[in-house]
Amino acid sequence: MKVLVTGANGQLGQDVTHVLAEAGYQVIGCGRAELDITNMELCKQVVSSHNPDIIIHCAAYTAVDAAETDTDGAYLVNAIGTRNIAVSAEKIGAAVVYISTDYVFNGTSERAYVEYDDTDPQTIYGRSKLAGEDMIRDFCSKWFIVRTSWVFGLHGNNFVKTMLRLGQEKPKLKVVNDQKGSPTYTVDLAQFLVNLISTEKYGLYHASNSGSCTWYEFTQAIFEEAREQLGLEIMAELQPCTTTEFPRPAPRPANSTMDHLAIRLNQIDDLPNWGEGLKQFMVDMKQHPDLYLK
Repeated sequence: MKVLVTGANGQLGQDVTHVLAEAGYQVIGCGRAELDITNMELCKQVVSSHNPDIIIHCAAYTAVDAAETDTDGAYLVNAIGTRNIAVSAEKIGAAVVYISTDYVFNGTSERAYVEYDDTDPQTIYGRSKLAGEDMIRDFCSKWFIVRTSWVFGLHGNNFVKTMLRLGQEKPKLKVVNDQKGSPTYTVDLAQFLVNLISTEKYGLYHASNSGSCTWYEFTQAIFEEAREQLGLEIMAELQPCTTTEFPRPAPRPANSTMDHLAIRLNQIDDLPNWGEGLKQFMVDMKQHPDLYLK
């Protein structure tokens, strides 16, 4: 089976292409240089020339704060770009996997969100990603929409790498303790996607590492695993703080936790606990020490 991956040079895209190849799929990885998703004609040309069975659409505008002042840019990539992929895929009969986000919810629920809860995005980023979901539904016959959260991996910048750097540089470090969610290791998410595309159980899924924590609790675990697995000397004294102490252009959800109802109902293997994902990340990082401060 042939799979085309958009955003193949990104944090998730690199692991998706690697895990797919290991699983025996024929993989076409397309970065921005090979496939500008905002160009409809180019999308049609590239997709038809490769003629994949499935497209995993990882390419996205993910700068949450920048999107608040770059509405056109966020919608161009996340909505129009996704439409271009959807139309191109439908033309050749390919299925599409669209990677979405917890930001489609308002983050005020007292329980974990299930796939069938009403959406209510509070940011331009969240609205543009929800618009992308609509494009997939409108223009594709065969689709998976996969919402995930708090993603971290070996490639690119993310919260874990930032905390590893700051933990070694700062004497004190304040981290928000009133936002809750599920950290997700890209390799675990990639493996889930590989399992998912082997089925025809199309639809909407929530897929993050299981369990939940606050950013402060996540940072505690990061420091603990970094000392144990990487032997790093973490100097920073960690202190909890509130969201109001760190105002951002885009509001952050208080609760990003998502229930994996669709995974259970469709009897697909769930992702491991976030603590296991973090531990494996550190083990993998130990094999690539050049990556963890980049």
